[in-house]
Amino acid sequence: METKQVIAALSALAQESRLATFRLLVRTGPAGLAASKIAEHLDVAPSSLSFHLRELTHAGLITARQDGRFVIYSAHFETMNGLLAFLTDNCCGGAPCAVPAVACDPAPAGRRA
Repeated sequence: METKQVIAALSALAQESRLATFRLLVRTGPAGLAASKIAEHLDVAPSSLSFHLRELTHAGLITARQDGRFVIYSAHFETMNGLLAFLTDNCCGGAPCAVPAVACDPAPAGRRA
Protein backbone atom coordinates (compact mmCIF):
# COMPACT_ATOMS: atom_id res chain seq x y z
CA MET A 1 0.00 0.00 0.00
CA GLU A 2 1.34 3.42 -0.94
CA THR A 3 1.89 6.07 1.71
CA LYS A 4 -0.69 8.42 0.11
CA GLN A 5 -3.33 5.67 0.31
CA VAL A 6 -2.47 5.05 3.97
CA ILE A 7 -2.77 8.74 4.79
CA ALA A 8 -6.14 8.95 3.02
CA ALA A 9 -7.44 5.90 4.90
CA LEU A 10 -6.22 7.12 8.29
CA SER A 11 -7.64 10.59 7.63
CA ALA A 12 -11.01 9.10 6.75
CA LEU A 13 -11.04 7.03 9.93
CA ALA A 14 -10.00 9.96 12.12
CA GLN A 15 -13.59 11.07 12.66
CA GLU A 16 -16.05 9.48 15.11
CA SER A 17 -18.97 8.83 12.74
CA ARG A 18 -16.76 7.51 9.96
CA LEU A 19 -14.89 5.22 12.34
CA ALA A 20 -18.19 3.90 13.74
CA THR A 21 -19.53 3.39 10.21
CA PHE A 22 -16.45 1.49 9.11
CA ARG A 23 -16.45 -0.70 12.22
CA LEU A 24 -20.15 -1.48 11.70
CA LEU A 25 -19.51 -2.49 8.11
CA VAL A 26 -16.55 -4.66 9.14
CA ARG A 27 -18.80 -6.45 11.67
CA THR A 28 -21.52 -6.85 9.04
CA GLY A 29 -19.18 -8.56 6.60
CA PRO A 30 -19.35 -8.78 2.81
CA ALA A 31 -23.16 -8.64 2.70
CA GLY A 32 -23.00 -4.98 3.72
CA LEU A 33 -25.83 -2.65 4.70
CA ALA A 34 -28.04 -0.09 3.02
CA ALA A 35 -27.37 3.50 3.99
CA SER A 36 -30.72 3.68 5.79
CA LYS A 37 -29.75 0.72 8.00
CA ILE A 38 -26.37 2.27 8.76
CA ALA A 39 -28.12 5.51 9.77
CA GLU A 40 -30.48 3.55 12.04
CA HIS A 41 -27.69 1.59 13.72
CA LEU A 42 -25.57 4.66 14.37
CA ASP A 43 -28.32 7.23 14.88
CA VAL A 44 -26.79 9.52 12.26
CA ALA A 45 -28.78 11.91 10.05
CA PRO A 46 -28.95 10.65 6.44
CA SER A 47 -27.47 13.86 5.03
CA SER A 48 -24.52 13.64 7.41
CA LEU A 49 -24.08 9.93 6.74
CA SER A 50 -23.97 10.56 2.99
CA PHE A 51 -20.96 12.83 3.48
CA HIS A 52 -19.19 10.26 5.67
CA LEU A 53 -19.89 7.39 3.27
CA ARG A 54 -18.43 9.44 0.42
CA GLU A 55 -15.25 10.10 2.43
CA LEU A 56 -14.84 6.41 3.28
CA THR A 57 -15.46 5.46 -0.36
CA HIS A 58 -12.88 7.96 -1.65
CA ALA A 59 -10.35 6.52 0.81
CA GLY A 60 -11.03 3.04 -0.58
CA LEU A 61 -12.22 1.71 2.78
CA ILE A 62 -15.75 0.86 1.65
CA THR A 63 -17.44 -0.05 -1.59
CA ALA A 64 -20.96 0.64 -2.81
CA ARG A 65 -23.13 -1.50 -5.03
CA GLN A 66 -26.61 -1.03 -6.37
CA ASP A 67 -29.20 -3.57 -5.19
CA GLY A 68 -32.52 -2.63 -6.73
CA ARG A 69 -33.33 0.83 -5.44
CA PHE A 70 -30.86 0.57 -2.55
CA VAL A 71 -27.15 1.29 -2.41
CA ILE A 72 -25.43 -1.32 -0.27
CA TYR A 73 -22.17 -0.38 1.43
CA SER A 74 -19.61 -2.89 2.62
CA ALA A 75 -16.10 -2.75 4.02
CA HIS A 76 -13.35 -3.14 1.46
CA PHE A 77 -11.38 -5.80 3.30
CA GLU A 78 -8.43 -5.73 0.89
CA THR A 79 -7.81 -2.07 1.73
CA MET A 80 -8.29 -2.72 5.46
CA ASN A 81 -5.80 -5.59 5.38
CA GLY A 82 -3.36 -3.50 3.35
CA LEU A 83 -3.58 -0.72 5.90
CA LEU A 84 -2.98 -3.13 8.78
CA ALA A 85 -0.04 -4.68 6.94
CA PHE A 86 1.46 -1.25 6.29
CA LEU A 87 1.12 -0.27 9.95
CA THR A 88 2.67 -3.48 11.21
CA ASP A 89 5.35 -3.89 8.55
CA ASN A 90 8.68 -4.61 10.23
CA CYS A 91 6.99 -4.77 13.62
CA CYS A 92 9.42 -5.76 16.35
CA GLY A 93 12.35 -5.68 13.91
CA GLY A 94 11.05 -8.72 12.04
CA ALA A 95 10.89 -10.91 15.16
CA PRO A 96 7.58 -12.42 16.27
CA CYS A 97 5.79 -9.93 18.47
CA ALA A 98 4.85 -10.92 21.99
CA VAL A 99 1.73 -9.46 23.57
CA PRO A 100 2.31 -8.54 27.22
CA ALA A 101 0.14 -10.64 29.54
CA VAL A 102 -1.37 -7.53 31.15
CA ALA A 103 -2.80 -6.46 27.78
CA CYS A 104 -5.02 -9.54 27.83
CA ASP A 105 -5.94 -9.32 31.53
CA PRO A 106 -9.63 -8.33 31.78
CA ALA A 107 -9.27 -7.22 35.44
CA PRO A 108 -8.81 -3.46 35.83
CA ALA A 109 -5.47 -2.31 37.23
CA GLY A 110 -5.45 -2.38 41.01
CA ARG A 111 -8.21 -5.03 41.17
CA ARG A 112 -6.19 -8.08 40.31
CA ALA A 113 -6.25 -10.93 42.79
